[in-house]
Formats: sequence, structure tokens, C-alpha cells
Amino acid sequence: MEKLTSKIAISNIVLGFFVLSGLGFLKQVESLGINYGQVGNNLPPPDEVLHLLQSLKLTKARIYDTNPQVLTSFANSSIELIVTVDNQMLSTLMDPQQALQWVGTHIRPYFPATRITGIAVGNEIFTGDDTTLMAYLVPAMVSIHAALVRLGLDQFIQVSTPNSLGVLEESYPPSGGSFRSEINEIMPQFLQFLATTKAPFWINAYPYFAYKDDPNRVSIDYVLFNPNSGMIDPYTKLHYDNMLYAQVDAVIFAMARMGYEGIQVMVSETGWPSKGDPNETGATPENAAIYNRNLLRRQMENEGTPLRPNDRLEIYVFALFNEDMKPGPTSERNYGLLQPDGTMVYNVGLSPLSASISLTSDATKVKQREYESLLRSIFLYLLAFQIFMRRQR
Repeated sequence: MEKLTSKIAISNIVLGFFVLSGLGFLKQVESLGINYGQVGNNLPPPDEVLHLLQSLKLTKARIYDTNPQVLTSFANSSIELIVTVDNQMLSTLMDPQQALQWVGTHIRPYFPATRITGIAVGNEIFTGDDTTLMAYLVPAMVSIHAALVRLGLDQFIQVSTPNSLGVLEESYPPSGGSFRSEINEIMPQFLQFLATTKAPFWINAYPYFAYKDDPNRVSIDYVLFNPNSGMIDPYTKLHYDNMLYAQVDAVIFAMARMGYEGIQVMVSETGWPSKGDPNETGATPENAAIYNRNLLRRQMENEGTPLRPNDRLEIYVFALFNEDMKPGPTSERNYGLLQPDGTMVYNVGLSPLSASISLTSDATKVKQREYESLLRSIFLYLLAFQIFMRRQR
């Protein structure tokens, strides 16, 4: 009898393993970050946005402030949220007491009900013209992190700052990546903070800009993740079939040149505009759909870059909505996957009506069907085995 019980227990464990493995496989489809900007006068309220994100199976979002309405509306949901400190707050938050007060007011009352996972301190500071603001950045980050430590939140919330790709002096080939000489003094301080706190280097990377500036020399297929011959880095011999991964690896090489090799890189923004001015070459719904669809397919496959193939590259797509009050060229108001009324600007495989994600390539779909068929067969076999064993008792 003991042997029989043991066999049934083992079969239960095996069955549970395969079922849980199957669930894990499905959860990977839901792993996607989105930038939720709010520079518009016709956007839906945050509670409706939450339902929209959930229907789209999006589990990560970044906002560009600490809007109390958003933080309250997103409470008790599955959405992981990155919040942002305005650039003009940096001088104040250098003061540890001010930083403690800020965290106590803008973060602590909402956590953990609202799953705040990151604080973006400023945005693209290192590529701005304000050198004083650059000097404020790292001290403000240190003070905010110290406040999180004091309140017991540092294990849950990372502190970093999104950087424009303009922080790089060289990005081609990727192995030649290096930071601009004018930030060489402050960059090691920033990297040391990231290394000490185990926070990621956030990069806003837009292959669209490279194509727009030189469409005759930059391959449209290379920037859109379409099939192409790509390029081989002459020094590392690594093959790149898309520009985004090359840009990310250029950042990794730039950090390594300063002696920092273990810092994770996360793409805090990337996207493609669906509309632009006459001089904004390539800003079309067709290109935007191709870029984001191909990008999401790569995300589903848990890809890393050629330099770090085993480390899944975390990416936040820009943006959730078209925002009609953003200044600048037409493209700035047309990066959204959705119109303010929740309809798709173009089809990337996300459907708020069916609440499904259908981005897999044909090959991936075949593998998924085979995997699911295998799970069903194993389940039925183990179920029959359990029934048989019980009858023997």
C-alpha cells in the first residue's frame, strides 16, 4: 500500500510540474511594458486606462509623474508601475530630508497596494543643456534611494534615470560604444550608483531617428526587425539583424569602457510614429505597425541581445496613446498604439476586445501548438495512470 501511495504521489508531482510549466509558458506572453503618457486633453480617466491595460494583458507601465489618480486607480491590480520625478525637482531632492518627505508623500502611501517598482529620476538629463541639472542628478538619486532604505522600500523599488541614446559619442559598431567626453566625469558616479544599488541603466532608443535622418543609407528592414542581412561587428564578430539590439549593446560596451560590466540595460522607451511632417521620412502607420509587431514578437520569445543572448531584454514601448497636446513636430503626437477612445491606431496584434495577444510567428505558433498538445497528452496519460492505480488498491 505504501508503494502504491508513493506512486500516486509521484504522479501528482509530475502532473503538477507539467501543468505549472504550461502556465508559465502562457504567462510569458503577458510580459510587456508600455509608456503611459498623459499630455492630452481627451484621454480616458486612469480607472478606464487600467481596465484597458488589463484587457490587453499588459503588466508593466511607466508614467511621467506621480499622479495620485493613477496611483490610486492602479491599486490592487497586477500592473507594475514606474513613476517619474520631474527634472525641476532634482535640486530640492538632493537634500536627504526633502527626499524622505517626497518618498513619504508620493510613494509610501500607495505602496504596496500599487505595485511601484521603479522611480525614474528626471528624464534625459545627460543630453540636456543644463549642466547644473546634471550635477544635481546623482545626489538626488542617492537621497531618494536612502529614503527608500529608511522606509524599508529599497528591496522593492529601483532608482534610475532614462537616458537618450545621445549620451553615446559612438554607437557603431556596437563594440565601439563610448560615452560623450563632456559627461565622462559624472558618468562614473552614475554607473557606480547603479552598480551599488543593482539598478538598471535605462535607455530611450529609437531606431526611427537613425532612419529618418539618413533613409538612403540606413536599411528600413534593419530598423524594422524585418528579415535582412544585418551587420557583423568587425571586432566581436557578433551578428546584428536589427538596430535596436545594436544600440543596446553599444551602451553595454560604453559602460564596460568605464569599468562597469555587470549593469543591466533596459529600454525605457522605443517606438515608431504613425504620422509625421513631410520631412519626417518613414513616419507611417504601416512602418509603425511593422516595428511594434516585430518588437513584440521578439519580446514573446524572451530574446536577449547578441552580446547578452541569455538575458531577456526588458522593453517599454512608447506609447500607449496618441497625445494631442505634446509640442514639437507632428510625430511627437503620433507614437501611440491607441487613440484616446481606446481604438487601435494600427494593428500590432493587441486586441482590447478579445483580450488576447496574437503576435507569434508561424514557426512559434507551430511550436506552441506542439507544446500544448504534448501537455494534453501527458495530462491524459497521468490521469489514466492515477485511475488505474486507485483501482488496484
